[in-house]
Amino acid sequence: MENQRNEMVASNHELRALAREQLKGNWGISIAVGLIYIGIFTVLSYIPQVGYIVQLLISGAFTLGIYLFFIQFPRGGVPQISQLFEGFQNFGKSLGLYLLISLFTFLWTLLLVIPGIIASFRYSQAFYILNDNPNMKVMDAIRQSSELMDGYKWRYFLLQLSFIGWALLSIVTFGIGFIFLLPYVLTANANFYDQLSKSHAGPKM
Repeated sequence: MENQRNEMVASNHELRALAREQLKGNWGISIAVGLIYIGIFTVLSYIPQVGYIVQLLISGAFTLGIYLFFIQFPRGGVPQISQLFEGFQNFGKSLGLYLLISLFTFLWTLLLVIPGIIASFRYSQAFYILNDNPNMKVMDAIRQSSELMDGYKWRYFLLQLSFIGWALLSIVTFGIGFIFLLPYVLTANANFYDQLSKSHAGPKM
């Protein structure tokens, strides 16, 4: 069964190629969403005390929204800037999910850095899952993410690592490259989740 799941999830090279293909004609709106997202948190970071609290409160909703935007690409949906703000329609759960993931990851990090990193990979699909199941309980989204990532955490790590060259290039260009890197990474990650969730929902053998 695990081999069948692997066959249903494209290689990291293929996921990146899919992302580039899906972003053709959509780079403008994707960059705009990224800039709005980064801009909001950048402005808040300059507001003493209150800004940090507001960032904490809205991080879950904006994470839900930006994941909703980029999941449109592998699913053939219509990406709209307004989707970035749709996470606020499920504000309570998105906040709860963000806080619990942060807490669990922090607790694992107290043991060692590596367990904390592994934990972050384990919970990495939870916001996608909550988008697909808005009525789902927060802990159920976390548990389902853990189940989806069983046997795929290393694969997911390698996918993130595969962008390191782009990240270095972005640094060399004084950060300008990150404007393109963020949509690229998020689109590839959305394809990863879309294929992984479909493989998990496939027929059991």
